[in-house]
Amino acid sequence: MGTRTTEKRTDDEKVPAQADAEGATKVDATTKADPGTTSAGSAGPEDTAPAGDTKSATTDARDETADLDDDAVDDADAEGPDQDVAARSTGAVAAGAGAVVAAGLGLASVTGTWLGTLMAERQTLMGQIKLQSGKATDQISAVYGTPWHTTALVNGTFALLAVIVSAVVLTKPRATWVRAVAWGALALGVLGILISAGMYLDLFGSLPSIPKGAGAGGPAA
Repeated sequence: MGTRTTEKRTDDEKVPAQADAEGATKVDATTKADPGTTSAGSAGPEDTAPAGDTKSATTDARDETADLDDDAVDDADAEGPDQDVAARSTGAVAAGAGAVVAAGLGLASVTGTWLGTLMAERQTLMGQIKLQSGKATDQISAVYGTPWHTTALVNGTFALLAVIVSAVVLTKPRATWVRAVAWGALALGVLGILISAGMYLDLFGSLPSIPKGAGAGGPAA
């Protein structure tokens, strides 16, 4: 009886040990057959977290870049119309001012200017000085003709400036009132040029002349 009991205990101890050995052999065989499963299964949250963080950071960077681009486009759209309006306003003001200046120049060329009067008086004084010094042989030309022609030149210069400025204003589409003033200035400028040319060429009247024999002798006593 004692011998059989010892044999049974020995057999019982051998059976669990063999079972453990067989289980370990099966696990090793499974690992060798499918290593990817074991490595994937052994990967924890720490291994997969960096990839997710990288994707999220890339997405955030793209979103920020898109937002910056949208803001830049919005700023450009907001500034563009303002700049266009300011440029148009400046151009309209300049055109209006040019038309008014041209009209003033044209009117001055027709009616005469302070500068023309001053230059004419200067020429008259110079003619008198020449007469007194004996350097002028033609009294009428020195005292009357030269100042008259000087006034014509000054008025003609103002008329020419009026024509040039009004023509520049009319080269582009302008507001109705600007074009009206510019056309009026152009007409006055052309009229001023014609009047000045007539004055300089003595078309409206020739210079006075002293009749022959006048002052040579008095009436008989």
